[in-house]
Amino acid sequence: MQKTQLLVGAAMLTASMLLVQLPAAAQEADLAKAKENYQSYCRKCHGDEGKGDGPGAAMLNPKPRDFADCAMMAKHSDDEMFKVISEGGDAVGMSADMQPWGGTLSDPEIRAVMKFVHSFCKK
Repeated sequence: MQKTQLLVGAAMLTASMLLVQLPAAAQEADLAKAKENYQSYCRKCHGDEGKGDGPGAAMLNPKPRDFADCAMMAKHSDDEMFKVISEGGDAVGMSADMQPWGGTLSDPEIRAVMKFVHSFCKK
């Protein structure tokens, strides 16, 4: 009886540990995918560190947003940022050079990219 209880207890502990680790693993996978999407769709203009200095930025006027500029980032809501990524800069009165990615990225992918972009601002 005690061995059975010990086995059941160990199994429950193992299961609960796995459940606690799953969200962290899922978050890491989401972050990795967000970084991959940023590299594929945003880096060429916004740069590796989000400073608006990507290889395509030299040809753009106005220059792409500097996501590392915390003061500038604080002026824009998440809803506005989502709309810019989804519908393009024109959708919120910003540069038409910012193309819409809503047909390419899903809403959850856009939100994950937004979270990744916010990580460039280090206060």
